[in-house]
Amino acid sequence: MSVMLTKFESKSNRVKGLAFHPTQPLLAASLHNGSVQLWNYRMGVLVDRFEEHEGPVRAVAIHPSRALLCTGGDDYKIKVWDIRPTNRRCLFTLHGHLDYVRTVQFHHEMPWILSASDDQTIRIWNSTSRNCIAILTGHSHYVMSAQFHPKEDLIVSASQDQTVRVWDISGLRKNTPNSAPGTFDSFDNFSTVKYVLEGHDRGVNWASFHPTLPLIVSAADDRQIKIWRMSETKAWEVDACRGHFNNVSTALFHPKHELIVSCGEDKTVRVWDLTKRSAVQTFRREHDRFWVLAAHPELNLFAAGHDNGLIVFKLERERPAFAMHGDTVYYVRDKYVRAYDINTGSDIGLLSVRKFGSPYVPPRTLSFNPAERAVLLTISSDNGLYELSTLPKDAVGEVKDSSTDGKRGSGQAAIFVARNRFAVLNKATQLIEVRDLSNSVVKSIKPPVQTNEIFYGGTASLILSSTSSVVLYDIQQQKTLAEITTPPVKYVVWSADGSLVALLSKHTITIANKNFSQHTLIHETIRIKSGAWDDSGVFIYSTLNHIKYCLAQGDHGVICTLDNPVYLTRVKGKTVHCLDRSARPRTITIDPTEYRFKLALLRGNHEEMLYIIRTSNLLGQSIIAYLQQKGFPEIALHFVQDKSTRFDLAIECGNLDVALETAQAIDRPDCWERLAQQALKQGNHKIVEKAYQRTKNFDRLSFLYLATGSTEKLTKMQKIADARGDPMSRFHNALYAGDVQGRIAVLKDVGMYSLAYLTAKTNGLEEVALEILEAAGLTEADVDDVPSFGQSTLKPPSVVTSTANLNWPWLSTGESFFDRALANGLEASAEAPHLNGVDGGGASAALDDWAKEEEAGEEVAAEEGAWDLDADAEEAEEFQKEEVVEEEPELGAGATPGVSETELWTRNSPFAADHVAAGSFDTAMQLLSRQFGVVNFSLLKPVFLSIYRSSHVYLSPMASLPPLQLHLRRNPEESSPSRVLPVAVRTLPSIRAELSEGFRAVSGNKLPDAQTVFRSVLRALLLVPISSDNEAKEWRDLVTLAREYLLGVTLEIERRRVAQEEPDNVRRSLELAAYFTHCKLQPAHLQIALRSAIGVFAKANNHATAAKFARRLLELNPDPKIVAQARQRIAAGDRNPRNAVEIDYDEFTEFEICAASFTPIYKGSPAVRCPYTDAAYLPRYKGQLDPLTELTEIGASSAGLPAPQS
Repeated sequence: MSVMLTKFESKSNRVKGLAFHPTQPLLAASLHNGSVQLWNYRMGVLVDRFEEHEGPVRAVAIHPSRALLCTGGDDYKIKVWDIRPTNRRCLFTLHGHLDYVRTVQFHHEMPWILSASDDQTIRIWNSTSRNCIAILTGHSHYVMSAQFHPKEDLIVSASQDQTVRVWDISGLRKNTPNSAPGTFDSFDNFSTVKYVLEGHDRGVNWASFHPTLPLIVSAADDRQIKIWRMSETKAWEVDACRGHFNNVSTALFHPKHELIVSCGEDKTVRVWDLTKRSAVQTFRREHDRFWVLAAHPELNLFAAGHDNGLIVFKLERERPAFAMHGDTVYYVRDKYVRAYDINTGSDIGLLSVRKFGSPYVPPRTLSFNPAERAVLLTISSDNGLYELSTLPKDAVGEVKDSSTDGKRGSGQAAIFVARNRFAVLNKATQLIEVRDLSNSVVKSIKPPVQTNEIFYGGTASLILSSTSSVVLYDIQQQKTLAEITTPPVKYVVWSADGSLVALLSKHTITIANKNFSQHTLIHETIRIKSGAWDDSGVFIYSTLNHIKYCLAQGDHGVICTLDNPVYLTRVKGKTVHCLDRSARPRTITIDPTEYRFKLALLRGNHEEMLYIIRTSNLLGQSIIAYLQQKGFPEIALHFVQDKSTRFDLAIECGNLDVALETAQAIDRPDCWERLAQQALKQGNHKIVEKAYQRTKNFDRLSFLYLATGSTEKLTKMQKIADARGDPMSRFHNALYAGDVQGRIAVLKDVGMYSLAYLTAKTNGLEEVALEILEAAGLTEADVDDVPSFGQSTLKPPSVVTSTANLNWPWLSTGESFFDRALANGLEASAEAPHLNGVDGGGASAALDDWAKEEEAGEEVAAEEGAWDLDADAEEAEEFQKEEVVEEEPELGAGATPGVSETELWTRNSPFAADHVAAGSFDTAMQLLSRQFGVVNFSLLKPVFLSIYRSSHVYLSPMASLPPLQLHLRRNPEESSPSRVLPVAVRTLPSIRAELSEGFRAVSGNKLPDAQTVFRSVLRALLLVPISSDNEAKEWRDLVTLAREYLLGVTLEIERRRVAQEEPDNVRRSLELAAYFTHCKLQPAHLQIALRSAIGVFAKANNHATAAKFARRLLELNPDPKIVAQARQRIAAGDRNPRNAVEIDYDEFTEFEICAASFTPIYKGSPAVRCPYTDAAYLPRYKGQLDPLTELTEIGASSAGLPAPQS
């Protein structure tokens, strides 16, 4: 007895009728309790239930092409239902039968419904007119079944009168009978009994036609199944199948094979050979009698209904046996081994295996040996067989049969394990035999676990599958290498390089490496059918209704939906090669974008991620949610256009610029509050201030101004509180600002004279205290009993360092790869960087002000102290080095102290920054002098101290012990003493952020501030350790950029000094303005320089040169308003092409600007250079201190930046 391949099973009341849907995975079941169930047998879910019948429902049918269901029950009614998902309901009911309805069926072409009933009649109904169009009479007992012929105009019926009748209804198709009620006599003209088949000894329960041959099968209570043959003139009994030992309920022909399937009340489903009339398989249940069978019209599926539910089953596996080698699939179809080339599409038969095992059972597995060009097949018939055959080199002539020279044996599983060895598993004896190609046993192995299946596990290794685990087993050493707990493994798929393996169970996939040391489990609710590895290392697998992907670390998702299951053989790019259930090669085109992107994300392959973003439409909530879940919200930010989602992502990844931009667009209070919280975490109190202003959160705004030391703004908040008339807010602001009079005024206004009096008294305001007493109608005598308090000490802390215009320091992460890449072309509307402030609108206003043509924009004018040019006073800091004499601890004999961490730092690095971090200031200064010609170190002292302090942490383990000094490394994972290095305190990203502050200062016309920032940048760049050639190039670019800006700002400051102190020296002022336009600035700032020069030259009536500047301005694509002004200036120059003042300026000859004299050094003229910034100077300045950086000696020889340290 064989095991039934059960695909679905349900528990319910007794099932009396079954019907498959022809195209969808739906099965209708009519139950004895009056319910009709509609199941999705692939998903295993109950789709719907129809419950309008009264009493048992014995008949059910589904229309072959329309969404209709027909049922018939013991209430004598036939009901037709709409089964579309959105409209499931009963359409109409057919009345006419006088007893139980046993079966119903739709005609495959005509709008007819056939019904058989216990009233001894068969009726044909027109489903369009909803009338009975024929009544077939002749049976003398209950009619148990009636069916249309699949092609001809015939009906076969079975009855308890022990006969099977065949009816000819060809007349019904030609004529439309009178459908008036009571005219049943005329119906016999259209339907005649063609044959009456007698031979059963008891009542007949079922009769059905063969789908293609002129055969009928019948099942009866005499426990026999009879086969009848028809001709044009007669019908006769061919044979009977005996074996059931109780009533036979149903018998069907197999739609595709020469088999009969039957079921009965003896609790068995039996399969019979149609040619031999012998039983092939028997499936038995313990307690349930079978009542009905149904065959799927297209698929290899059957359903059987029993006392406690139903089962959907197959008679044999439909998975074709195949093996993949290179680009060729070796597979079995119709008992032939074939080779399919996935590149050329050639599909040829190589070997016949028709005589291998049972003719109805296809081979179960195929193992291919490329070295010997041999195949090893197994089959489940005859208790398990294997066959070893060699394939011909070419398929010329007749295909040979494997039985001629094939070597066979018994075994449930067989695979090649080496070039000339294969392993065979015998489940019964639990023995694995290793055989050579002559089929001789070389070695016998007793597996360490109860083994049900064996698979290839690498050279000379096996994967053994048991009920609860898989074992990696070494054949030569005969020992277990590894074991993974998993459900029974059915299939194993190795990646192309053999580094990963997928273990496929019924509902799980385990991805493991080749030695099973790492593994990941994926669970599926739907059955897993097959899998193959993508070229990039992603496992693609198929379930009953999907193709899915799985990454090695466990992420998985859906690629596409399938109508019918397929078996994957190879995945190449966007093409999936597979075999369908009829073992025919197919290709499916998929979109691999989603899993390729996820793989690139996990591997950190930014270039491929960027390529995918640019070339595909990878959008949707799922990918955004995935990026958030995996901790990449900054990448998700580049996918999203929806402002609310962008805002959420920006807050999550701390991108305040995007968050501010989207908050301004959304403009909802909750967004501003969240932005304020995030900005406060990052110390960006300017954005916090803006958010509080937009939400009118005055109390928090006042406290923020107190924390940042903004006394002027606190005063403004007092005025706002006065205007709002909120006494509590007025009191708080007066308290924060230290305004005693204001506090007293608030207390008086709210009638709290006693507190007002005490406040005045304790702050020494005697006259005000008397005025309060008078206002309260009291005298000093009335308050004699009030105790005297000392002088009040309640006052706000004095502001040591105002941070009103400085954001609190935080670690700058710099731009990510995606920020840089996407800014370089992915987003067409990328804004120019380094404009003014947070609004971006201030730059245009600053341009206008520089040009002296219009008033400053509102944003810039409103900015506190925007034009305050006072340089910040620098406090001198005393630095004393104390000589600390360390006592050497006593060491054991022969022991010597190790090298200290700081000494290792100085040994391992040629960068001054690392020597400063180690506290070796002397060697650091020597390096700076040798590498960059630095001679003035006093300005670097604060930077030295900052780096040294930031490179060490002091930890006190116990209060009574001195603190431990901990040295911070930038490569903590490094264990080699020759490679340890200190933490990089100043990095290029942090300096870029500082440089941005300088750009904003230039845009905001704060030139002294900008000059200070650029000098600070150049000092900091001296102390940045470099780790790669790319960083070295970026370092040099930053030095050059900072030098150009510092030179330009210094030129403009000098021009303004000349204009103010020497108003008659117009010539010098014009020269400096012209030189400023030749500094290599960014376009936004070069526009400022050009517009400033145009204004200065036009005012001096040098219209010709002003027009030239205007033409240069147009090349920068400025705003339309600026374009119009520039064209006016060009027109003025054309009308009056002369210069009133001659200056030393030749725009046509290339020149550099001397950073000391601010005069041109034309090409070919002698010059000396700063060894650090490469700024040019006239030869007479050689040996002097560089006035630009105030650090280096002009013209000194230097070694330059040392080689990068990785």
